[in-house]
Amino acid sequence: MGCRARIVCVGNRLVAGDNAGPRVHDHLVRRRLPAGLEVVDGGLAGLNLLRLAEGARRLVFVDQVRGFAPPDAVVVLTREAALAGGGAAGFGHGGGLGYLLAALPAACEGPLPAVRVVGLEAPCTGAAVARAAALALAAAVPQARS
Repeated sequence: MGCRARIVCVGNRLVAGDNAGPRVHDHLVRRRLPAGLEVVDGGLAGLNLLRLAEGARRLVFVDQVRGFAPPDAVVVLTREAALAGGGAAGFGHGGGLGYLLAALPAACEGPLPAVRVVGLEAPCTGAAVARAAALALAAAVPQARS
């Protein structure tokens, strides 16, 4: 049957200003997840994450963002909105996630999955991590209950 949806949490768990994605990953893998959902610790894999679009109908990236919302807020963006909002400049890692989002259509052999970005603005408290995990789950599997 394969994977219907993937949540890909990116960032560096060893750096406080870049560990929001790994913290959301850890929060999600401690819960019972719906069938057909895969949660991936994308770490700092960069463009190597493009392969995760294959076979997925929904693809949700979770990362720390800058300039999309007030401090400690969580936003959910479409791929297009993330890019229009300064994806390459608004994200850390030297534009890594923005570049990955821009390259995604060229890397997919089949149809592009529905893509969302769940972004956490610093300081990323535990409450923000829990909100981001719930929003990522809802974006990946809309019929799932948090």
